[in-house]
Amino acid sequence: MTSLRKLLLTGNPLRTLRSSLVSGPTHALLKYLQSRLPADEETGVSPATKEEVVAMAARMSLTSKELSLAGLGLSAVPSDVWESSEIKKVDLSRNLIEELPVELSSCVSLETLILSGNKMTEWPGAIIKQLSNILCLKLDNNILRQIPSDGFQAASKLQVLDLSGNANCLPEHPAFSSLPHLKELYLRRMQISDVPSDILILQDLRSLDLSQNSLRLIPEGFKNLTTLMELNLSDNNITTLPPELGLLEPSLQMLKLDGNPLRSIRRTILDRGTKAVLAYLKDKIVEQ
Repeated sequence: MTSLRKLLLTGNPLRTLRSSLVSGPTHALLKYLQSRLPADEETGVSPATKEEVVAMAARMSLTSKELSLAGLGLSAVPSDVWESSEIKKVDLSRNLIEELPVELSSCVSLETLILSGNKMTEWPGAIIKQLSNILCLKLDNNILRQIPSDGFQAASKLQVLDLSGNANCLPEHPAFSSLPHLKELYLRRMQISDVPSDILILQDLRSLDLSQNSLRLIPEGFKNLTTLMELNLSDNNITTLPPELGLLEPSLQMLKLDGNPLRSIRRTILDRGTKAVLAYLKDKIVEQ
C-alpha cells in the first residue's frame, strides 16, 4: 500500500510484530511487512505509478478537503487535480515545481499552502492575492529571488510564514507590517545580518526563528513583542543581549542561544535555561 501514510494498531494483541514496529513510524512497519512477502507475490505486486498516486490524492481531496502530493518528484501539477474549490490545505512539498499552476487560484477556500523544498524562484504574489483566506504559507528551501517590496500585501491575513533557506530573498526593508496577524515567522539560513525592524511591531507574534543567520546585534525593540513565546537566535554571531529582553518574562517560554559567541552572560546562567537568562537580563535593567 504505497500511498498509506499512517497505520494505527495499538491496543491489538499482535504477536507476530515487535512492539517497536507497532508503535513506530508507519513507513518502517510497511517496509518490514513487504520484506515478509513471498518472492512470487512480491514480484506480482507493482507499485502504484505516479499518475495513480496523483489521481488517488485528487479523489481523496473531494471529501478530506486536503490535497497532498508531497515527494512525488513533480515538475508540474496536473490540471485535473483541482476538482474542488473547497480544498483547505495543499501540500506540494519536496517536488521540482518552479511555478504555481494558475488553477490554484480557483481554490478560494485554501488556508494552508505548503511549497517547501521545490525549485520556486519567484514570489507567487499574483496567485496568493486570489487566495483571500490563506493563513499558512511555507516556501522554505526553494531558490527564491528577491521578494518585491510590496509582496507581502498580497497575503495580509497570513498567520504562519516560512521563508527559511531562501538566502537573500528579503528586500532591503521587508514590509512585515503588511502581515499584522502573523503568529509564526521562520527565517532560518537566510544570510540576515540585521533584524528587520518591521518584525518588532508584530503584536500577535508567538514564534520567531532567526537561527543560522549572521546577526550580531539584538535590538531593544524586542521588548515590544509581548506575546512572543518562542525565540530562536541560535547559530548567529551575537556577543551581547539587551537587558530589555528580560521584560519578555513570563510570556517567553523558549529562548535558544546556542552557537553564539556570547560574552556578556556566564555559561552557568545559560546552562540553566530560558527563565534563568531572562531573570539575569531583567536584573541588569534594575542595576542600570
